[in-house]
Amino acid sequence: MSDQAEQVTTHQSKPEAMYHTRCATFEKQRDRYSHQASLNANISLGLFFITMIFMGLGVWQGTILPFAIAAFFGICLVVSFVNHGRVNRQHCYYDILYKINDEGRHRLRRDWDNLPLRQPPGDQQYGQSLPTSGAELARPYANDLDILGHASLQHLLGTPVTPAGQATLQQWLLNPADPTTIRQRQEAVAELASQVDFRDDLALRGRLLEVRQDNYEEFLQWAEDENWLLKRPWLIWLARLLTVVTLGLLVAQLLSFPVYPILIAVAAVNLLLTFTIGRKVNAIIERVAAQNNVFEAYANLFQIVTTHTFTSPALQTLLNRLSSTQLRADQEMRRMGRIMPLAEIRGWMFFLFIQLATLWTFHVLWLLERWQRSAGPYTRTWLTALGDIEALTALATLAHDHPDWVFPEMIDNHAPRVTGSNVGHPLLAPAVCVGNDIEIGPPGTFLLITGSNMSGKSTLLRSIGVNTVLAQAGGPVCASSLCLAPTMLATTMRVQDSLEQGISFFMAELKRLKAVYDTTREAQTDGQFIPLFLLDEILQGTNTAERQIAARQIILHLLELGGTGAVSTHDLALADTPELKALSRPFYFTEHFTRGPEGLSMNFDYQLRPGIATSTNALKLVELVGLPLEDVAQH
Repeated sequence: MSDQAEQVTTHQSKPEAMYHTRCATFEKQRDRYSHQASLNANISLGLFFITMIFMGLGVWQGTILPFAIAAFFGICLVVSFVNHGRVNRQHCYYDILYKINDEGRHRLRRDWDNLPLRQPPGDQQYGQSLPTSGAELARPYANDLDILGHASLQHLLGTPVTPAGQATLQQWLLNPADPTTIRQRQEAVAELASQVDFRDDLALRGRLLEVRQDNYEEFLQWAEDENWLLKRPWLIWLARLLTVVTLGLLVAQLLSFPVYPILIAVAAVNLLLTFTIGRKVNAIIERVAAQNNVFEAYANLFQIVTTHTFTSPALQTLLNRLSSTQLRADQEMRRMGRIMPLAEIRGWMFFLFIQLATLWTFHVLWLLERWQRSAGPYTRTWLTALGDIEALTALATLAHDHPDWVFPEMIDNHAPRVTGSNVGHPLLAPAVCVGNDIEIGPPGTFLLITGSNMSGKSTLLRSIGVNTVLAQAGGPVCASSLCLAPTMLATTMRVQDSLEQGISFFMAELKRLKAVYDTTREAQTDGQFIPLFLLDEILQGTNTAERQIAARQIILHLLELGGTGAVSTHDLALADTPELKALSRPFYFTEHFTRGPEGLSMNFDYQLRPGIATSTNALKLVELVGLPLEDVAQH
């Protein structure tokens, strides 16, 4: 953006005010270039007609002067045409910058419908089918906590646009980092949070880049493959020899030398090579050609990063990965961008004649494989480093947007607790987010949350879970303070039955609880993470007596494995179980009812209070939605 956009003052008291100011500035510049583009188009049209008129006069009068005037206006037309391209690019840049900052306003308001969801292409939102095994069961909390998909943490952080950036961010959200890595990321995120212009510049260049994931992977696989043509030098020299001979014979034929039979014979050899070995050559080129529009854009992205000065060790390490060798990522991508137009000639109408005369594709592949041999081994490293920077930038944008959030303190697992003050849900808009103080741990104890319907129990559990994910990704958390040890999350909140798989709701919940148990046992065996379980209204699909027995035993087993966590329930009898009572710290939410002219109304303050819930609201909710409560016999 530094070359295309004016530096906009970012020292605003509130992020929303800053976004509003930047949107107004970029909108003004966009409209200015839009007006210039329209004016330039009209001027170009006028110059075209003037040029045509004077050329017509020259033909009619047969004098040189009209042609000279036509040439002058023709040159002016070319200049106008070039300027029109420049103006259109500027208009495009400012339009993208406006959208980038407008998305910032939508993020602050949690306006999900107007906020683009960017995720690795081909991924499906978690929760659309029942997770039963494999990767889905490995990270079932992604659906429970809204980590991926619409209105999720991924959605809130969705500024990365390259496949590598989107994949990296997703991996960070699903795989907790170790404390050292977390602290390094925090330092990098804090550095980037204040660099609004750099982040906008990176986003601008990234959005000029359109890459499909399958093409992206295909290109990386080609870059890391062995050379095909360079391992066959005889074929390279044969193609060169035939090209020289064919062009020489063409020149001789044009000079009226009788070489036509020889020319036909050589062209036949070229044709044979094209439709035999040339098929393999063309197939290899096609693996790269699908990316023909992205190399210059990637070069610009790399240049923005490599010319920037960073102070945090994590960012300096990433910068070194882009330029520590004799090859620089931006220069090599730009070199590839100069080669690719040569491959695009294959789509020309008369390309077959060019191919027969020059064996064009063989020479293009030679150029591509020279690049592959020198730069190919570094390409994945470069793109992965860029993806890491994009992921850090996404977390930095979140830190910038919420200056009242904090970076959590990561402690060693010898003092395993999760403590926080004013902990809120990151996916709620600041205007409606209510924070609470929490303390979970040590292992072998748990937080028991009771309360009536809609009072905030599930939201509190998700607040703990989502902030834990953010903390272990290296980002800021929605809290005034948060301190935690390395944690392995295990949750069961959203349970779904499956007609297709023949799984009832109760069986689906048992499978989820088994996954929680397995995760807790795995964490105990590994010893590097503290198992943190979050259980919301477990075992709803069976009768009360059996639910109480099963829930008590499951919780006790999790605690015996060294787990800690939070459990929400409507079942107040569970809180009175002697075994659990000794190991739990009870808290509750409550509500307030008022009856006015329009009938009964219910209000919540979403504040956590010590103790066991003293009220219920199910019957009052039945009344609120308009369902009849009177005894049928009375009618």
